[in-house]
Amino acid sequence: MPFGDGRGLCSPGALARSAFPAHSLAVGLADAGAGCFIFDMNKPTDNPADPFKKALAEATRTMADDPEMTVTYSVDPAGMNKEGVRLPQVSRRMTRDEVLLARGTADAFALRRKYHDDGVAARYAPTGPLARDIYDAMENARCEAVGARDMPGTAGNIDAKIANEADRKGYGQVTQASEIPLPVAAGYLVRQMATGRALPKSAEHAADLWRGFVEDQAGETLSNLDHVLADQAAFARLARKVIADLGYGDQLGDDPDAPEDAGDDQAEEDQDSPDSAGEEQEESDESEASPERSQEEQQDQSQAQVTMEDSADMEQGDEAELPEGEAPLEPPPPAPYSDADPNYSVYTTDFDEEIKAEELAEPAELERLRAYLDQQLEPLKGAVSRLANKLQRRLQAQQNRSWLFDLEEGTLDAGRLARVVANPTTPLSFKQEKDTEFRDTCVTLLLDNSGSMRGRPISIAAICADVLARTLERCSVKVEILGFTTRAWKGGQSRERWLAQGRPQMPGRLNDLRHIIYKSADAPWRRVRPNLGLMMKEGLLKENIDGEALEWAHRRMLARPEARKIMMVISDGAPVDDSTLSVNPANYLEKHLRDVIAMVERRRAVELIAIGIGHDVTRYYQRAVTITDVEQLAGAMTEQLAGLFEVDPKKRARALGSRRAG
Repeated sequence: MPFGDGRGLCSPGALARSAFPAHSLAVGLADAGAGCFIFDMNKPTDNPADPFKKALAEATRTMADDPEMTVTYSVDPAGMNKEGVRLPQVSRRMTRDEVLLARGTADAFALRRKYHDDGVAARYAPTGPLARDIYDAMENARCEAVGARDMPGTAGNIDAKIANEADRKGYGQVTQASEIPLPVAAGYLVRQMATGRALPKSAEHAADLWRGFVEDQAGETLSNLDHVLADQAAFARLARKVIADLGYGDQLGDDPDAPEDAGDDQAEEDQDSPDSAGEEQEESDESEASPERSQEEQQDQSQAQVTMEDSADMEQGDEAELPEGEAPLEPPPPAPYSDADPNYSVYTTDFDEEIKAEELAEPAELERLRAYLDQQLEPLKGAVSRLANKLQRRLQAQQNRSWLFDLEEGTLDAGRLARVVANPTTPLSFKQEKDTEFRDTCVTLLLDNSGSMRGRPISIAAICADVLARTLERCSVKVEILGFTTRAWKGGQSRERWLAQGRPQMPGRLNDLRHIIYKSADAPWRRVRPNLGLMMKEGLLKENIDGEALEWAHRRMLARPEARKIMMVISDGAPVDDSTLSVNPANYLEKHLRDVIAMVERRRAVELIAIGIGHDVTRYYQRAVTITDVEQLAGAMTEQLAGLFEVDPKKRARALGSRRAG
């Protein structure tokens, strides 16, 4: 079956140069020295992308020489761990860009799996962060170059991956080398030198900005690149030499190839010297000759040693003086994860992320998703807009100026000067502007992005947030739109670490948080309008940990300068995360949510209201309303916000469903 690279073999990406039909026979061949594999995909499937995904997964395992490796597809950033790899999602449409990116990413991970040894890498890895990044980028380039020699089909696939990455990060538009990370440029240059292939356009531009500096400083060292590519240890030594040439030798740490006794200090040398031995012999003789004198001298030396140690402690600036016989002070306990509940724990925060919406999708995809959102909710826009206009009129009515007339001081009232002209004995009339109770305000909309919101609820929540943001912005009210979910189902990387570390008891929250900023308070609406389309993205909505999200949004609001702060939470039920609740008490997340709500309402720095979609949230929030149909959401949001701006305390209490007025 001679196709692919001309040797009857092809890379994983070459398994599908076009979309597979839903009912077809797909034959996959992988670039592996042991041969190839054939599998049948004649079974019907609901998703036309499934045959391609299966073919790519099998070929990736074969290329990596790891038949047990797991291969998954996700909207999360691609990654690799000991168990397997996570590839970019391929949708039902199987666009060309999606297929190319999945192919290139799969090839890159498979080659690193095959040609990279973690033990060797750890032995030579630098200690400094920048040096470590350069080292890792060069090692990735080495694996890809070695793979391209053995399996030429991979080179073009990885070119597509590099092009996607460089275009997404805008490397083609930068003008200064400082705008390109040096490790990225170093990886590009090493790959180009090792393979002899031209880089994609944007990556070529990024590499050119650093090329002169790298070649001037480390060109001679890199000239030996071809001789060490196949030997990871030799290449690691060359990479360390390159890092030193570039001026980051102070971040390399100890030389792993140095002799073990090279670092002996002067004290050890003195101990082994003849003079030292003679002195020890003399002291021994004197000790034997005069036991009483020896004992006295030992006591004096012991006291002198204690005094010197005390003096050294004082010189180091110890802040606490400990009574004699007490143990040193324990280090301070770590800060609690939650201000509301010091006992709330989190297994790890290493995989949590706070991310802007535009970083989770390409601009073109956001525009497409936004258009889909607008099309889906076209019939609802009229009703929502009418409610928004009603809210705007109520807000602007409170912002109108009012004046006090016929005063003895203030601003001269020009409208009443005619009376003075007609009767000069009439005193001048003055006016003063009356203070309005409308204060500068910031409103935060915190949207539940859990999987149970999928479909019409999340669509209507998105369009209502859109309309309210535009309405409040016209009234000079700052608006922030936030969302919360998790990065993965069933625990993600946090759970993987927990399993690897022996399943400790009561680990606390056990999932990777994802807090999304759709619109910051200071961002104009016209610039971030497409961001709400992200809620329509397949695979975004997962699980919901409401307590930490509410505390996160509350902290953001406290940092705002506005005099009045309002937070509206839109959710469809209690917090749910299967991974956390499976190894903690059943009410673990719900208790934390109640504690956070109690803290926010007790401090009163932020006015908190909530809207529950299909679920009663009044059992959590003091000010809350529950709607049974998502069509009612727009009216509930506008009425709740309008009630907050109501001057009459009784009307305000009725609007908000508060327990008492005033």
